[in-house]
Amino acid sequence: MSVNPELNVPVGNSLDQPIGRVVAAPENHLSADGLETARKARRSFMGKALAMGAGVAASSQAAMAATGERAILELPEHTKGLGQGVTASKYGMPSKWEGNLQRRESPGLTRVPQASVSFCPLQGLFGIITPSGLHFERHHQGWWDIDPSQHRLMINGLVKRERVFTMDDLMRLPSVSRIHFIECGANTGPEWGNVALPTVQYTHGMISCSEYTGVMLSTVLEMCGIDKKAAKFVLAEGADGSSMTRTISMERAMDDVMIAWGMNGEMLRPENGYPLRLVVPGVQGVSWVKYLRRIEVGDKPWAAKDEAVHYIDLQPDGQHRQYTSIQECKSVITTPSAGQTLLDKGYYNVTGLAWSGRGPIKRVDVSVDGGRNWRTARLEGPVQNKALTRFNIDWVWDGKPAILQSRAIDSTGYVQPKINQLRAVRGTRSIYHNNAIQSWKVSENGEVSNVQVY
Repeated sequence: MSVNPELNVPVGNSLDQPIGRVVAAPENHLSADGLETARKARRSFMGKALAMGAGVAASSQAAMAATGERAILELPEHTKGLGQGVTASKYGMPSKWEGNLQRRESPGLTRVPQASVSFCPLQGLFGIITPSGLHFERHHQGWWDIDPSQHRLMINGLVKRERVFTMDDLMRLPSVSRIHFIECGANTGPEWGNVALPTVQYTHGMISCSEYTGVMLSTVLEMCGIDKKAAKFVLAEGADGSSMTRTISMERAMDDVMIAWGMNGEMLRPENGYPLRLVVPGVQGVSWVKYLRRIEVGDKPWAAKDEAVHYIDLQPDGQHRQYTSIQECKSVITTPSAGQTLLDKGYYNVTGLAWSGRGPIKRVDVSVDGGRNWRTARLEGPVQNKALTRFNIDWVWDGKPAILQSRAIDSTGYVQPKINQLRAVRGTRSIYHNNAIQSWKVSENGEVSNVQVY
């Protein structure tokens, strides 16, 4: 991959090689002169972009000035009277004007709502934290609002002291709060079969990012005297009607897995596992067992129904890809994205999200010509481990057709692949773990749609 020395912009597509790793020089590896050159180039670009945008704004202002703007010249009612009182004794709600921003179910995806999905509206979110009321849902047998005073967590198996914990017992233990993303393994799954879903909410909306609070699983296992020689895996079991059970390696269990009761500063929502769920950073959401009731320590994988029959991929050679867990490096532009319309040519801030189950995001590149040329986007802090990262980049649309793409690179050097690269390795019959580059086509009339670029 060559680099434009003036802007530190990668030229060409480094993904023409097989899926793997590249070594790229991020901006902080540039010399002081190189950094200043890059900053001057961006300031120059912004100056030209804003000047171009000012021309559009000036024509709008001239039309407005001819008749006057009533919202400015006349005081509205809310400036002349008393507002409502404090929001006491009830849970605060968003403005009624934001009522269209909501989770949505995909028609025909599942037969009954108790075994369905609601998608997070990524196109309308800011930053990296997902509001609890917009967090995506995936249920296998519906959700429950469980009495926390009656809920229990059992630890059994290869431990010296099998124990049963109440919620009070757990909440007395040393707690931590950490920000992580959770993504369903089937997120973006329809794209495997050339199904162009209409918006980013439906293509990528089975992902959310929250601050979780709880006790480390390692703390609880140590309390129970885990058999460190024999123990190789743990089985997490939920208390919902499907008795969701998932195998997790002992190495991961003793690393960053949490038993969580809190999300975004409050208790978990019922649809997200209240009063207790497992948090398994970087791993597909089905392993984040909700309504957690039991952890069993063992020496072999359990091959539970949702590991042996579901959440597996059929490979080109006829074999099944089983025990896939890591959510690989991935990104998506959320604005502009399919279903949206650019109102006029001129300056736009292109923004999106990037994430990786293997660690923090290192860089995100953006293309407006279908992957022929790439520019490096700005990563907005904080850039955290196994969490969503917000990226932004400046773009001046000239009114001609364009294809917007983003590709992420994580701290291990893994580069987000193109769809044809994934299919070359995984075939066309997969459902899970599609982390391919997403393409949005901008037409001359400003309408944005979902397309695939090979």
